[in-house]
Amino acid sequence: MYNTFLIKYGEIGIKGDNRHLFEDALAKRIRTVLAHIGGEFTVRKTRGRIYVSCAGDWNYEETVTQLGHVFGVVGICPVMIYERRDPEQLKRDMLDYVSKEHPGCRSTFKVKARRVDKTFPLTSMETAAALGEVILQNFPEMKVDVHEPELLFDVEIREEVYIYSKIIPGPGGMPIGTAGRAMLLLSGGIDSPVAGWMTAKRGVTLDAVYFHAPPYTSERAKQKVVDLAAQLAKYTGPIRLHVVNFTDIQLHIYDECPHEELTIIMRRYMMRIAEHFAREEGDLGLITGESIGQVASQTMQSLYVTDAAASMPVYRPLIGFDKNDIVEISRKIGTYETSILPYEDCCTIFVARHPVTKPILPVIERSEAKLKDSIEGLLKTAIETAELLIAK
Repeated sequence: MYNTFLIKYGEIGIKGDNRHLFEDALAKRIRTVLAHIGGEFTVRKTRGRIYVSCAGDWNYEETVTQLGHVFGVVGICPVMIYERRDPEQLKRDMLDYVSKEHPGCRSTFKVKARRVDKTFPLTSMETAAALGEVILQNFPEMKVDVHEPELLFDVEIREEVYIYSKIIPGPGGMPIGTAGRAMLLLSGGIDSPVAGWMTAKRGVTLDAVYFHAPPYTSERAKQKVVDLAAQLAKYTGPIRLHVVNFTDIQLHIYDECPHEELTIIMRRYMMRIAEHFAREEGDLGLITGESIGQVASQTMQSLYVTDAAASMPVYRPLIGFDKNDIVEISRKIGTYETSILPYEDCCTIFVARHPVTKPILPVIERSEAKLKDSIEGLLKTAIETAELLIAK
């Protein structure tokens, strides 16, 4: 029945003189995600709208799913297109649409018309009134409700007539690639994939780094993180994932530093390594999944001491979220079931029994000073032996 989708966007519409740049980025991303499925798709911009025309051997559900992964898309509207002639023909077209899309309908409704082509003889309000009247005459079970209708019929009069009544929600946000790059510290937990998704939703291209600790963490733990990155890549496009062997660094810290400081010191060295790869990738900041007070390493004092190890900005989109809020998003984006698989990462293996919750920066720096000469070689090795994977 359908072979065209109208793509609605939100914030892009208020971008002023730069609006076309965001529209182009959105159209480009739509073309990219549809190129990987069957069918022939044409993406075109026209007067504040983006349309996707479908031909060949294409699948409706698969196409909607792919469009639902595109940041910047607020709504996906399957539309029927009619050749524009005159008001009487438009009435017949409207009846054709209602009978096909809503047969036997008993809902309340409203017609909203938009006359883009000013050569059409009726104004937008006159068109809406005329179409509403013809629906009432031919579908007596339906009633008008202009305030809270169960069905809203949108009619756009352009070179052709576009009619639609369904809006499938998209993820919103801004198109990928419109806001720079950042490095995500990706673990196998629930939080960091959500933090990456939320940052990417604002148009940020993601790179990622994962800290692996064999033999204390298994290959299945590593694969879990690769799978999480691949799930994120459905929304973001390919992610460059740096897998760092962190075992020797962790063992050295474990042997040389006070055990209550282990988590904080390990996190600080993770930040240093992540920043190294971020600078190589041209990233503008680091992304973590921390939320204030969730665990000992996420108190205000702990976050302050952790951030002192990096010179780049650290972005924490989940900073004020409750755990239930984070879990809800992880379910929505498809990472939850992978995140809860029982394969531990390096952060959960080397956990102190009584970690410090209010670390003092000079005290932590004195503990790290004992490592300075001996740990530099381990850092160099970890960076040089890191494995680069492309998640997609």
